[in-house]
Amino acid sequence: MADREENENISSPLVFRLHESTPKVVRDVLLERGWKEFDDSGQSKNEWNLQWRLSAFQSSDHDNIKPWQRLNHHPQTAQMTKKDCLTRHLKRMKGIYGSSYYEFSPVAFILPNDYTTFIAEYTKERSDKKTSYWICKPTDLSRGRGIFIFQDIKDLAYDCTVVVQKYITNPLLISGYKFDLRIYVCVTSFHPLIVYVYKEGLVRFATEKFNLSFLDNIFAHLTNTSINKYSASYNTEKERIGRGCKWSLGQFRSYLHGKEVDDALLWEKIYKIVTKTLLAIAPSIPPTTNCFELFGFDILIDDTLTPWLLEVNFSPALSLDCSVDVTVKKELIHDIIDLLNYKSSHCQRETKTCKKANMNMESLHLSFPQKNVCNNISQKAGEHRVGSSSRENDKPFTLVNCNESHHSLPLDESEKVLSKVLCNHYNSKEQLFKHLPESSIKKKIVTERKTKLSPRNTLTSKLRERLNMCHQLPGSKSISKTHQMFNPPRPKLTSNLNLHSPSWQKSDYHKFPLYCISDPDRRPLSQVGNFVLVFPLNDSCLGAASGTDVKNIIQQIGKTKQKSVKDSKNSIKNM
Repeated sequence: MADREENENISSPLVFRLHESTPKVVRDVLLERGWKEFDDSGQSKNEWNLQWRLSAFQSSDHDNIKPWQRLNHHPQTAQMTKKDCLTRHLKRMKGIYGSSYYEFSPVAFILPNDYTTFIAEYTKERSDKKTSYWICKPTDLSRGRGIFIFQDIKDLAYDCTVVVQKYITNPLLISGYKFDLRIYVCVTSFHPLIVYVYKEGLVRFATEKFNLSFLDNIFAHLTNTSINKYSASYNTEKERIGRGCKWSLGQFRSYLHGKEVDDALLWEKIYKIVTKTLLAIAPSIPPTTNCFELFGFDILIDDTLTPWLLEVNFSPALSLDCSVDVTVKKELIHDIIDLLNYKSSHCQRETKTCKKANMNMESLHLSFPQKNVCNNISQKAGEHRVGSSSRENDKPFTLVNCNESHHSLPLDESEKVLSKVLCNHYNSKEQLFKHLPESSIKKKIVTERKTKLSPRNTLTSKLRERLNMCHQLPGSKSISKTHQMFNPPRPKLTSNLNLHSPSWQKSDYHKFPLYCISDPDRRPLSQVGNFVLVFPLNDSCLGAASGTDVKNIIQQIGKTKQKSVKDSKNSIKNM
């Protein structure tokens, strides 16, 4: 009977738990991959592997996460996705590290707080006889609502907190139409910072031709699909763009290549913008386990092929409004699931052994390298996926390759050893307090939980602490014996990417945490589907990602390749 129950657990599908308003494409993709939806009435509260929602999770959700579970939000990331908060963070980083490293976002002011400063800047430009345009955005609204452009201060009117930003008047145009890029970014960890950028995002067009003479024409100046789908030109055939208002990034790359524009430097700049923006909030994100987050970075490109960060979106829209959405967003969800590093043991979730021991594994999570073991989950998932020519020859990226020379326990044996270690740990604690009266036990628990007074950690103090930790890196001796026993070194990864090829050293393994989506003894994969690892890329980046030297990494990623873009500029003029 026991064997039968064990086999049922092993063969159980992965389970997802979706909250209301979760985009339909998420459910469709998970069912396509052979997952099962969580049943509140028939399953215990922890019998799920993935929980997805549009809003943030409560702190208790993060505190009670299990090794087999994933949450689609990190805590406190809204500070980067609110327009006013992002403006403050970028200003602060510019003040700490220098304006030369944070010039990728237009000058912005938060009103009414910065009204005096804004008036001074506005007056200065008027006295210099510069023709300046400004765009006003309400901080608490999204999808282009409440946005307007003005040139004269008399036209500035607001009844809530707004961000007034310098309007870019020389955007790169395609057949006269303005556009921006929706870049999808997935952060699988903030401690250390691990960032993937999706190569196949969206290009969003305005549906009427760009013209500074008509600032009130939102269809010419705003690229939000939620606005342009109401334009009379939305369904008309537009020169080079076609119907609708979207391209894929693949179409945009083909367009640039057709104009003989070398876009390698452009994408490198975009990756640096993403990384430096995330570094601005990384110190203030509480360390959590088994979380990931998808962000939508809105990037505008000007006529010199310079990218500008406009804003960062929390829970970017995943609705399928057109064929381009279907192509891009379905594959995006598939690749996100592949990023989450599910293992065959995660199908078991709470076994009877774990329930009996009441194991709390937030403090210990070991991964076991396997010899000649295939990722059954990825293979099984692949059988349920819609066929795609771009994926037919791809290897499942959720499997971490292991060197055959590694002498490690088979999966079943490893799980038994871990279960025995943890169960003994909790059983020993039960025996330790078994002979004590109940009052003594309660007293001991209260004593252990007493709060210790300590100075408040502000964001500035956290940044200063990171800068002062350069010479305090934990050495390999700090790794526990248990971690060393179960985690032999990972073989060197190879990458087929020319632009970003991670460079590592063997001594860096200990810098990864014991409990996160990435295996503790293995560096992040350089590519998973269309997701490309953009941070960390080398030993110096890894040090900064582990909270040691933010200044050093900002200086490193701020170095732009000495490459001429004159030919690119000449090609751009003919667009």
